[in-house]
Amino acid sequence: MEEKVQKTNILYLLGYILGPAAIAAASIGLGALCFPKGGTGAVITFMIIPLIAVAWWIFAGSLIFKQKTKEFEKEFSAKGYKRNHTFYGRGKTVVLDIEQGTVGLVFFWNPFQTYILPASRVEKAWVDDGKMGAGFMEGSSRVSFLFIIDGIKVRVDTFTSNQRFRMDDKHILTGISKADMMVKNIEEAKKNSKSSSKSAKSTEKTTK
Repeated sequence: MEEKVQKTNILYLLGYILGPAAIAAASIGLGALCFPKGGTGAVITFMIIPLIAVAWWIFAGSLIFKQKTKEFEKEFSAKGYKRNHTFYGRGKTVVLDIEQGTVGLVFFWNPFQTYILPASRVEKAWVDDGKMGAGFMEGSSRVSFLFIIDGIKVRVDTFTSNQRFRMDDKHILTGISKADMMVKNIEEAKKNSKSSSKSAKSTEKTTK
């Protein structure tokens, strides 16, 4: 049975969010119980441990994701695939071997489960320029390329901002250009993947 793509590992998500909060709360409770008069123990339980928990909550996810992405890139190459294109999106990394029709995926909320899949499993891919408004209010604050694989929609941002830009602004145009390039690359990889699959089936029939 082919493994289905999963963008989020619920246990990892809950552990990442609730774990630091639980540790901080337990540390403060322990400090109140064991060090009511203050001192070094109180400083550690009331300040240092909660601060470490907060720092973990802020920074650990990005560090884990980056590390797992690096490990995945090495794995991808070690298995004989070429990294023709690697796109580092916010919370997603997409790796393409266009010639062999293969796509690799790493997700922020599921970093310990990476995927190397035939691009033929991509149902469709498209660009979203994020255009909103009309007239002088027309603009965008987010440009992405999207694709559906195993029935799961994956959105990868090529440009994001907390303010809206005109559609002819260089930031938007660059984001659209990047998104369009990735969609074309995904479609080409998908085509090559289907061709390889047909060739393999033909060889199998001939052998039989």
